[in-house]
Amino acid sequence: MEEGEQQWKGIETAIEDPEEARVIYCALDSFVQYARIAHFNCTHLRRQSFYALPEAHWKMLAAPPFNYLDTLDKVDDAIESNAELARAIVRVGLVNFQPQDVTQGSEPTIPPRWRGCAKRLDIDKARSTLRQFYRDWSAEGKSEREICFGPIFRALEAQKESRPKDAPPMRVLVPGAGLGRLVFELCAKGYVSEGNEISYHQLLASSYILNCVGKPGQHTIYPWIHTFSNHSTRDNHLRSYAVPDVHCATELTRLEEEGVAVGEMSMTAADFLCLYTEDYQAEAWDAVACVFFLDTAPNLIRYLETIFYCLKPGGLLINHGPLLWHFENNAPGGHGHDDDEGDYDTTGIADPGSFELSDDEVMALVTKVGFQIVSRETGIESPYLLDQESMLQTVYKASSWVARKPRTTA
Repeated sequence: MEEGEQQWKGIETAIEDPEEARVIYCALDSFVQYARIAHFNCTHLRRQSFYALPEAHWKMLAAPPFNYLDTLDKVDDAIESNAELARAIVRVGLVNFQPQDVTQGSEPTIPPRWRGCAKRLDIDKARSTLRQFYRDWSAEGKSEREICFGPIFRALEAQKESRPKDAPPMRVLVPGAGLGRLVFELCAKGYVSEGNEISYHQLLASSYILNCVGKPGQHTIYPWIHTFSNHSTRDNHLRSYAVPDVHCATELTRLEEEGVAVGEMSMTAADFLCLYTEDYQAEAWDAVACVFFLDTAPNLIRYLETIFYCLKPGGLLINHGPLLWHFENNAPGGHGHDDDEGDYDTTGIADPGSFELSDDEVMALVTKVGFQIVSRETGIESPYLLDQESMLQTVYKASSWVARKPRTTA
């Protein structure tokens, strides 16, 4: 798509809704504020603490082999490199949402009423989104992607081989699509893939990288600079990575020229539970691919029922991920407080109430909803944004399984 075209389904009236506009502009503003906040937290406060040391001590650390002040200067430079990507995301996002109002000359800007609206949590999300480019769109992140995507590809290939040769391309839904890499990879393999995402931080970033970035390696990111702990060497602390490792449009064109039948890809900006329970979504998908997604559910029953509804008979639910329940101790809606009052809309993921299950209980629930378990593997080591050189190594032992919607339902 050309820059400026609408790049997601579901945003036609988003900017006209005051609350939705607030969320969108908070996300945009958080990318704008990233650099200022990162400079303050990562280097400004450290310089203050540095010069609060006894003079003999800070002079020792300022000299070789430590060169601590030089390190802080390098971190500032790295923050600016990250911020170049953040600013590109903002520019494309503004053009997408309100080109008629925000473009002044050649450079779009956030409307004055929304400048500075991002809160701490918004800025935290902007920082984590920038770091996620390492996992999803760097060559070095390929090993993490292969662990999670491999089970998806294998299950889909097995399903495809059982279909008639003249069957149309399989339609694959990716809820919680994040920065869109799995959506792109599925398209490159010939599937009709659709990503769904509710986070505007992720939507803004994925729109830029899928549609508007100019070339491979256009940006350089430094994912490890925001913390100074557990670095084995300073070189690793300051290690950079080129993103994206592939230019999507160029790669799809190359595949087509080589005779590969590529598919189609799209993204939707909506609450998964609302959009995919619409009438036109009934039995619309051949497979639903979930990577680090199911544990984002406050109510997993609603997720599974929605997936069952939108799958065709015989369709697959393919899952890979841990169970880091995102709403543990922070239930949506009533927030777990007995004195909360009011009626809650029960049409999306913000429903009141939540629960957490163990992995074996999740499997029991999958069958209770109506699925048939096809395969299951547990204990798969699955790093997520892991610095391989860090002195702290946290790796999930993920569960990977495939379930089928019966070809005939009672």
